[in-house]
Amino acid sequence: MTATVAFDKSASTADPPARRFFPRRGTERVARGDVPPLSSRLQLVRAALVLVLVLAATLFLQLVLVSSLQQSAAQGRAFDSFRASLATGTAPIGPMDRDNKMLAPGTPVAYLEIPRLGVRQVVGEGTSSSVLFDGPGHRRDTPLPGQLGTSVLFGRRASFGGPFASIASLQPGDTIRATTGQGVFEYTVIGVRLEGDPAPPVAAAGVGRLTLVTAGGQAFLPDGVIRVDAELKEGSVVGPARLYSASALPSYDRLMAADTRTLWVLAFWLQALIGLALAAVWAWHQWGRAQAWVVFLPALALVGLSASGEVARLLPNLL
Repeated sequence: MTATVAFDKSASTADPPARRFFPRRGTERVARGDVPPLSSRLQLVRAALVLVLVLAATLFLQLVLVSSLQQSAAQGRAFDSFRASLATGTAPIGPMDRDNKMLAPGTPVAYLEIPRLGVRQVVGEGTSSSVLFDGPGHRRDTPLPGQLGTSVLFGRRASFGGPFASIASLQPGDTIRATTGQGVFEYTVIGVRLEGDPAPPVAAAGVGRLTLVTAGGQAFLPDGVIRVDAELKEGSVVGPARLYSASALPSYDRLMAADTRTLWVLAFWLQALIGLALAAVWAWHQWGRAQAWVVFLPALALVGLSASGEVARLLPNLL
């Protein structure tokens, strides 16, 4: 006799009971989108990368965009100041002011116009990187425009508005006009010379000259200097003696010089930037990427731009 075993089809085809999945602690953080913890060494490496990235980005932004806006605003203020001094007859005509004190660096001393290039710039006293942030500068060992002798003006090629970016395109016969406390003086361009080119012949007695100087080569990649020589159309005026000789001119006022007088300010901003970078990396792992960027990106950008402004003082003053 054969026994028959009955099977319950519903029981055999039913799904097995669901298994509850308990993720491990590490996978819980990944599922929520959190960043896994890093070692102290890797956190320092990440903070260093953030620091380098912020400095590089803000320095590029500073030189290409922000510096032009800063220079434009500074020119507006300098123009108002110089126009007021001309109206009241207090515009400087030498290295000293009305109180017999040396002119402060950046004091407006002339208004320069180059009609062919559309250049209209207020010229400040001195040629350091800091002065040239605001516009062209007058080299302090030379007379002011319009005075007897050769007046030398420095201007940037690319950054901070690049007021002398196109002076190499000037042609003999072009006009350059300078307004000072002694009047309006018109010069005629006599030539453009590159690094190593011979200087023009000595001017006739009583004839004033003007030399514009900027960096040669490509923008932000200087490979020498460009000089534009111009001769005064009419007679020169006599100005006060200069306080500096060519040999006594401070190093930061010379060609392609850097200004290191405010290194302590750069050190302060770099310390602040390092602190922010470390805090940003810590927040990245404690709060998450989005939260960290929202909180720290504005502060990093602001401090980075401040540090980049100080770095710009260490670059060649004609850049």
